[in-house]
Amino acid sequence: MADLLILVLFLITGAISGWIGVDWLPSETLDQVKSLKTLRVALGGLSALVALLGAFLIQQLKNKLIQKIKTMPTDLLLSRSVGIILGLILANLLLAPVLLLPLPKEFFYAKPIFAVLSNIFFGILGYNLADIHGRTLLRLFNPNSTEALLVAEGILTPASAKILDTSAIIDGRIKALLSYNIIEGQVIVSQAVIDELHKLADSSNQEKRARGRRGLKLLNQLKEHYGRRLVINNTKYDGDGTDNILLNLTSDISGILITVDYNLSQVAQVQGIKVLNLSDLVLALRPDAQPGEKLNIKVVREGKEETQGIGYLEDGTMVVIEGGKSFIGKRLEVIITGALQTPTGRMVFSKIEKDQPPHKSDTRKNS
Repeated sequence: MADLLILVLFLITGAISGWIGVDWLPSETLDQVKSLKTLRVALGGLSALVALLGAFLIQQLKNKLIQKIKTMPTDLLLSRSVGIILGLILANLLLAPVLLLPLPKEFFYAKPIFAVLSNIFFGILGYNLADIHGRTLLRLFNPNSTEALLVAEGILTPASAKILDTSAIIDGRIKALLSYNIIEGQVIVSQAVIDELHKLADSSNQEKRARGRRGLKLLNQLKEHYGRRLVINNTKYDGDGTDNILLNLTSDISGILITVDYNLSQVAQVQGIKVLNLSDLVLALRPDAQPGEKLNIKVVREGKEETQGIGYLEDGTMVVIEGGKSFIGKRLEVIITGALQTPTGRMVFSKIEKDQPPHKSDTRKNS
């Protein structure tokens, strides 16, 4: 009902504006018009049509704004509102001296144009600053809060927003990290990531389609479970590619990019952007294999070198066994001689223990 009322009001206002606007036309133009009433009807109808289109656009913007406000965390909504208000106040304070300047009639429209542009500029500036430093802004209005005191003393550090990329969502481990409260703060998913998942889900390639559907399913589960903590970001940036959008978004809000993509994490580090690679996290949490420790391991295949054999620990870590090629399919007691961390995982190097316990051997073939 309210939407219909708005359309009617815009329609009437547009028609009246067009009807009255004829009186503002230059007298030279009016002298050339044969029927003034016909001109009023034509301008009134045109103005009503333009006003109606404007009403439709405003309603669309209003609906999108309401939808975004419903899904936006309260602290973010409040900080952005305060940022816009402060920006507008600053714009009008700076505008006051300009409006008092005596300008010739030829430049009569310069003042209102400058007023509109300055309000838009400082309003957007306040909005962006609130996005980056929103929590700090809110503490200015409540400096005696416990959180503010802890932050001021350096005891508490505000949780940075976490931005998920496509690979991290498809990977699925982010769900467990969130459920165990290992990942704190707001979780942001760019619309570009959702579009990429949608594209994968519609792919003709079966593997890509399965990955895309898995990612969309996980997003729905996270949205249902965490509600307003999971925010969809629709910010558009110049440049092509989801990776560029994620890097710009993470940089703008001083957040942390969560990914499984090794190349993306390296680019983020080069640009000075905080990044958490889930694969690196898993590797960091693996138990360390110290030189001198003994392992009982099955040789499953030959290595790159002529005499090397390869085995694997339970967590998937590859163990290179010097002289183990001739023992493929058997279990050996080996001694760790060293370890190497690589971008794709960890490698452990070992040599065969001289005294092999008889009950440790296993002559079964690899399955």
